[in-house]
Amino acid sequence: MSDTSPLRRLHRVQELDLNLDRLRDEEGNISTELRDARAEQERLNNALEDTEITLEGVEKNIRRTELDLSSIREQVGRAREEQEKNAFDARAQSQYGSRIQMLSERADELEEDLAPLREQQQALQARAADLRGQHRALRPTLGTLEEQDETRVQGLRDQGEADRQERAQLAGNLDARTIREYDMIRRAKKGLGVVEIKAGRCSGCNVNLPVNVQQKAAQGKLPPVKCPSCGRFLIRLDLA
Repeated sequence: MSDTSPLRRLHRVQELDLNLDRLRDEEGNISTELRDARAEQERLNNALEDTEITLEGVEKNIRRTELDLSSIREQVGRAREEQEKNAFDARAQSQYGSRIQMLSERADELEEDLAPLREQQQALQARAADLRGQHRALRPTLGTLEEQDETRVQGLRDQGEADRQERAQLAGNLDARTIREYDMIRRAKKGLGVVEIKAGRCSGCNVNLPVNVQQKAAQGKLPPVKCPSCGRFLIRLDLA
């Protein structure tokens, strides 16, 4: 079987495919620095989002409490005006006085409620500002690391360009049906669609091959002979 036989060309296609697989796998091997920077960015984003959500809730409570307090103060003011206009005896004075006292006590309670809310608001605002500052500080470093990784990935893709071109040329000169079947087997069998016969065994699944299967595979003709166990195409590379 010569080196230009269809099956040997198909085996060469697989060698190229395996190298391209390796390069694609390497694309995902980002540096520890970039991985850590991305994780830190995500942590800051999540922390900032949680802080802003909490701050929004606190500010909503502050607005509601301030509205309630404003309403109570207006009621106190109206009650005092009415007291001056309408309280002509001790009983009326006492009734208005009781109402004003009750409203004033409620206003004091709301003031007391506002104090810790405003403290919490200030703390959350400071926390959000600090997180935004950390995010801004991280941005240049992350940007540099992302650019470096893009350069690395592009370099890997450039490395594979010659292999892609050679593969396209080889595949274009092979039977389309054989190529399609090879691709299907390769996807199903961990990247190996063509395996060598070694010492009478399939190197893909290590099963002993019948002599007639070995002899037929040694001819190197299409359609390729398949391993009766794993279904991969078989090839004898030790023949001249």
